[in-house]
Amino acid sequence: MIEIIGAPFDLCGPQQGSRLGPPALRLAGLAPVLSKLGLVVTDHGDLPTGVESPNLQGMLNFDSLIGYLPELKNRTAQALDRGAIPLVLGGGHELAMGYISAALAKFDGDLALLWIDAHADANTPKTSPSGNIHGMPIAALQGLTSGVEGLVDKQWQRFLDEVVPTTRMRPERCAWYGLRDVDPGERDLIRRTPGDLAITMQDVDRRGVVETMREFNRWIRNTGAKYLWISFDVDVLDPILAPGTGTAVRGGLSYREGHLLAEMIREFLDAPDCAFELVGLDVVEVNPLIDSHNETAKMAVEWVGSLFGKSILGVH
Repeated sequence: MIEIIGAPFDLCGPQQGSRLGPPALRLAGLAPVLSKLGLVVTDHGDLPTGVESPNLQGMLNFDSLIGYLPELKNRTAQALDRGAIPLVLGGGHELAMGYISAALAKFDGDLALLWIDAHADANTPKTSPSGNIHGMPIAALQGLTSGVEGLVDKQWQRFLDEVVPTTRMRPERCAWYGLRDVDPGERDLIRRTPGDLAITMQDVDRRGVVETMREFNRWIRNTGAKYLWISFDVDVLDPILAPGTGTAVRGGLSYREGHLLAEMIREFLDAPDCAFELVGLDVVEVNPLIDSHNETAKMAVEWVGSLFGKSILGVH
């Protein structure tokens, strides 16, 4: 079962517009694509659109986000309790603090994370060049300290106390795929964390999708994690294919590379000896305001179809 949860919130990044991502993905045929694959799909509609907060100090729109995340976390937890796979439609990637926290709590921390994104999103307030919460969800999920003092530190601590469960995201169970725009502080974090996995676009260029995804499969087996959450930011794709995103970086995955990535994950999941289960998925950062003919949403929907078994010769 797939349960769709729309989260039209985009107030903590450099550009607004991804709040329109959930309806764009629906109009691109998300539910029909999944239904044709034999999946039972329930669409729970959208949470309310986020409202800008008046706070002029501290992190941008902190009050809006800290007020938004608990219900998103609760909706995700309810889907997981029903035995469904929540498919969260963003909105900005800062929302991951909410829905991945629900999975961490449900599975008592026994979770691996595949972050498919041009960006690492692992900054703390101290390392962030922009100060936008948009680029901090993994740091929060791992329970890292803010590294600063004052109001921002108090705000950060509220994320850790009120949203992220006490069973944090284990750093050695975090994997990135498609990185090509990583801040210095994030680079240091990834390098000093034993056991995590960071596959950059340079790795894909040199070794291809097949070998890098085989590396991912070996890695997740070695982590011992039984459950997997996949977080898919459309800016991992080359902006020629997916122009409708506020944080586009040239040189991303091609159309075929993106689909091969999804198809290989499906093959891993369907293998008789697969040791892990897909328990959640999010698709974020679709921004129709800067898109062309809804191409980015269409590309994302096609990618999700491949992940759930659509292939050239029918359902995998």
